[in-house]
Amino acid sequence: MATGAQVRRWSGTSRRRVPRFQLQAPLDVTVLRSGIPDTVPGRSVNVCERGIAAVLAGELITGETVGIEVRLPRTADSLRTRALVRYQDRLRCGLEFVGLSAEQRGTIRDWAKEAKAETDANAGVVPAMANTSGDAGGASGLISASSASIGPTSIGPSSEPRSIGAAPQKPRKKRPVPATAIFLVFLILAAIVSGVLWWRWNRGWEELESGLKNPEIVTAEKVPTQISTEVMEKLLIHRVEPTYPAEARKENLEGIVALDVIVGRDGSVLKVRALNGPQVLAAAAIDALRWWKFEPYRVNGEPAVVETTMAVEFKR
Repeated sequence: MATGAQVRRWSGTSRRRVPRFQLQAPLDVTVLRSGIPDTVPGRSVNVCERGIAAVLAGELITGETVGIEVRLPRTADSLRTRALVRYQDRLRCGLEFVGLSAEQRGTIRDWAKEAKAETDANAGVVPAMANTSGDAGGASGLISASSASIGPTSIGPSSEPRSIGAAPQKPRKKRPVPATAIFLVFLILAAIVSGVLWWRWNRGWEELESGLKNPEIVTAEKVPTQISTEVMEKLLIHRVEPTYPAEARKENLEGIVALDVIVGRDGSVLKVRALNGPQVLAAAAIDALRWWKFEPYRVNGEPAVVETTMAVEFKR
């Protein structure tokens, strides 16, 4: 996808900086385990321009970077990008998109308009709302207090003066609590509990959308150590070959794409950008290099963030 595409602004109303939409679609999450990609299947719950919530068949680690591929309904291509695990509760997780292009954000907005997707304010509340025992206890206290105020109080002997010789007054019968009063208390409790749960879930999503950067990426933005291609090729321990795009095959495109690569302290690729070549070949090369793995380059015995140049050749 070309990153220079014009993006149409979202015109809908939302209480958030970007609207979140319900999305029930299969997705694959790719994680590097000991330098080897491992795919974890799952299903999305909702999506926005900044992230996606999903239920996966395996657990992730908060803070790790993963690859995501999800197919939006009524769209021709799958949405493929990297993401940062911001939230994890058993098999439910929240993922923040990293490096999502302008065209990909526009694709999400266009899909939401064409599919008339419903905004999702409370999806995934239950997993994110753990440890609500304190709230439940407060609600129970409210039930007791409300019931006490609504129900009738016991009436003892009248304190009014009685005439001498007057017959004793009969005790008044307690009236049952009206069903409408019980229903009203139930509605109040349900509203309070729902409000507390929504507030906690909303706070979790605000953290997801806050745009906090991975510390590795922040480090990479500083000037890294420049290392030659020959040295880094000797440290390469896992290589993923690029897929020759069908579009390039039709147009008989060939050539060598040079890429500027920033490698983190753990040997994973933090950033990669193409220096030359057609856009379709450059995109395929970037997708492949994201999953390359190197032995950490050491400076004075300590792992360091380095920058190097790699080349990928495409030929029919």
